[in-house]
Amino acid sequence: MVEVAESSVSKDRLTREQWIAHGLRTLARQGAAALKTGTMAKGLQVSRGSFYWHFNSIADFRAQLLATWQERATDGVIREIASSIVGPARLTYLMQLAFKEDRSLDRAFRSWAASDFDAAKVVATVDAKRVAYIAKLLRESGVDARASIPRAEFIYWAYIGQSSVMNSAHGTITEADLGDLSGLFTRPSSS
Repeated sequence: MVEVAESSVSKDRLTREQWIAHGLRTLARQGAAALKTGTMAKGLQVSRGSFYWHFNSIADFRAQLLATWQERATDGVIREIASSIVGPARLTYLMQLAFKEDRSLDRAFRSWAASDFDAAKVVATVDAKRVAYIAKLLRESGVDARASIPRAEFIYWAYIGQSSVMNSAHGTITEADLGDLSGLFTRPSSS
């Protein structure tokens, strides 16, 4: 998650990026109900005018939060992996990134999506992109196309579910274990 850096710029002149970062933190910590102009301005100790300098409305701001989350947590990750890792190591690397990250923001977006149509559309798009990308990595590792989708879905379900485990003894997994699991999922399917 992006932190708002202290700067020499007046607090009334926050940047769009600082508002977005504050919105993401607010969402992760307090939920979508806290995404209100007055509440956020008070938290940043600025006027509402600072908010409206960058956003037309709270709906515009929320749309920007959704777009930022999709870009950073999905599209950007896919680009990073595609540009830096080659071959079957991509799946292992993705799993290591995913299963080690703090998913409080991801959970907050999912919670928001349960009661907001626009958030639900973006979360569904993110889920579809992530599963499709995992399936692509599985196919690149030699998994049959028919087997790649159910395996990708299973990996993704594990990713989503792991963050819900309350007992930390059952919520962590080592890098070596992730490598072993990646190897299991990339084995050729038995037809």
